[in-house]
Amino acid sequence: MSSLRHEFYETDEYLTLSILDRGADPAQVVIQFADRQVSYVHGDKSLVLKPLKGQINPTKSTYTIGKVKVEVRLVKAVPGRWGGLVGDSPDPLANSAATSSSSDATTRRVLPKKNWEGITTQILSTEKERTTEEDPNVGGDSTLNGFFQKIFKDADDDTKRAMMKSYSESGGTTLSTNWDEVKKAPVEVKPPQGSEWKKWN
Repeated sequence: MSSLRHEFYETDEYLTLSILDRGADPAQVVIQFADRQVSYVHGDKSLVLKPLKGQINPTKSTYTIGKVKVEVRLVKAVPGRWGGLVGDSPDPLANSAATSSSSDATTRRVLPKKNWEGITTQILSTEKERTTEEDPNVGGDSTLNGFFQKIFKDADDDTKRAMMKSYSESGGTTLSTNWDEVKKAPVEVKPPQGSEWKKWN
């Protein structure tokens, strides 16, 4: 039997083992899990890893067979980093049982994980959308643009002409709807208070 190349990476909860076996036939692949052992057989190729550096949960460990590799996900019985895949190391479950009975000072308190998705959903569902009547700033520029578009759409030709002329001649600082006032002369630039108008050539 020939041995297979493999590599791994780990988190505190899982160890992911990639077995490089191109074109593995799912019907012929046999993977077995034990507390400190993983074995992989595919035809005349095999890989046996024992003893693992730490103990795994055989019932929760899974695998997927791809075109290029087989990925085995080992669920660690005790969270933590192994620093390697195989080798002699003391069984962490046996040690934790002995130390917990002898000393409560070494017991570590595990805090429950927060469900941030649920918290966000709850906050968003309790917030009521405000209308422009309640808060005139709620829509920002899009609301203001919508207001001006509505005025322009519903206006007569003289009002539209006045809006276009005043806006373009003032550099966007003035908007008038009075054609009688705007048609007499060029519209003066009126920058906001505290600003200075500069013409760019």
